[in-house]
Amino acid sequence: MKYSLLFLFSWIFSSFVFASLSVEQEARLNQSLSEILVKPAPFEALVGSSEKTLFSIQGSNTIGGSLAPNLAMEYLKAKGAKNVMIRPLPTANEKLITGDLPDQGKSVNIFIAAHGSSTGFKKLVDGQAQIWAASRPVKDKEVKAAQPLANLRAPESEHVLGIDGLAIIVNPDNPVSQLSKEQVGLIYSGQISNWSQLGGQDRAITLYARDNKSGTWDSFKSMVLAKRFTLSSDAFRYESSEDLVDSVLTDPSGIGFVGLGFVKEAKLVAISDGPAQPFQPSIMTVATEDYALSRRLFLYTPGASKNKYVNEFLAFAEGIQGQRVVNAEGYISQNVEAMDVALPDELPQDYLAMVKNAKRLSINFRFKEGSAKLDNKALKDIQRLAYYMTEHPQQELVLIGFGDRRKNKERSKLLSKLRAMAVRRELSRLGIYPDEAEGYGEYNPVAAFEQSAATKNRRVEVWLR
Repeated sequence: MKYSLLFLFSWIFSSFVFASLSVEQEARLNQSLSEILVKPAPFEALVGSSEKTLFSIQGSNTIGGSLAPNLAMEYLKAKGAKNVMIRPLPTANEKLITGDLPDQGKSVNIFIAAHGSSTGFKKLVDGQAQIWAASRPVKDKEVKAAQPLANLRAPESEHVLGIDGLAIIVNPDNPVSQLSKEQVGLIYSGQISNWSQLGGQDRAITLYARDNKSGTWDSFKSMVLAKRFTLSSDAFRYESSEDLVDSVLTDPSGIGFVGLGFVKEAKLVAISDGPAQPFQPSIMTVATEDYALSRRLFLYTPGASKNKYVNEFLAFAEGIQGQRVVNAEGYISQNVEAMDVALPDELPQDYLAMVKNAKRLSINFRFKEGSAKLDNKALKDIQRLAYYMTEHPQQELVLIGFGDRRKNKERSKLLSKLRAMAVRRELSRLGIYPDEAEGYGEYNPVAAFEQSAATKNRRVEVWLR
């Protein structure tokens, strides 16, 4: 592995900055690395003059139920706040995170409301929230509606908080352990109605689902039901993921879907998509988004903000400290990890030789739909990987591209190699020079080859040897 001296010096300095646990320093570092600029958003205090509201986060129950409150609490502690606590409010799923900041001379708070992803978008556009928490990507119609404020798909607006696996759960006594994504759709549309049709017991299936305001429901509808299936009217609907899991745990016939952080003692079902092998959600399969029902958790801002606390919080949340909180809350952080993984024997021999005795890193680089440009998460992951490599300078970095199925297999292989080279080019700009960049086309798919899922197969794996 080769590095420029200038980059090594900058990253050694960065390592000290990250290790210092200073929110202000980490904010400046993340801002300079990702060139994030923040512009103003309408803001009103939610409490009297004796307590200052720094900002509000509204939207996803998945994020706002526990993850966002704990992130806000750790952020305030890292700023030196005293007496930090989470105060539930009379309205369900609303909280104040409060603390005493020495530089303010009075108490401060962060307001969090978790009523579903769609509700947060409305609050962001209305100026009642400075950060919109969403457990699914912004929709085209929302991008259009927010256009007077900002482009919500721009890097300065869209912030990936972490990765979640949309877990399909059943009662622990249910013998069914594996389903295809299509079978889950057939179950939830009522076309498969008894567990005996799936090799299970002769029991009518009870359906549990999140409500229409939930980002978890939006993700399920998009990833599983799509345009092929309609949710059965027999499904029981829940605003709370915790309540849904409790129902599955007491119902031997039940099936449900929730974020990974809510699984409790329920049984996880392995999920496959098309020709891909079935995966249970795990650190590696979810972090790399190879798991069929993995999803990103987002924080959206209307472009930039002059509110320094919003800047600091976003930098904290996306940085090393914040990602540790993401992990502690049961989600998958974006901090880079190296792991041993088992590979299918049918992969090309030269590929297997290339990664022999190597560890896979918990990153897959993906691209904007219909584009050769890295997506917003990948841009940030370039920086994370560069930082990681400064701590492992003696090891070799290998990039392996994959793609979707094409009539011309050689063209698919060429395109996958070009993706690996695109990642290599971005890393070289930061003084990191991968030792190999190769492409293997349609081999080792992680999703079906249909157009709606093909973008998941267009990826670049990262290996360390």
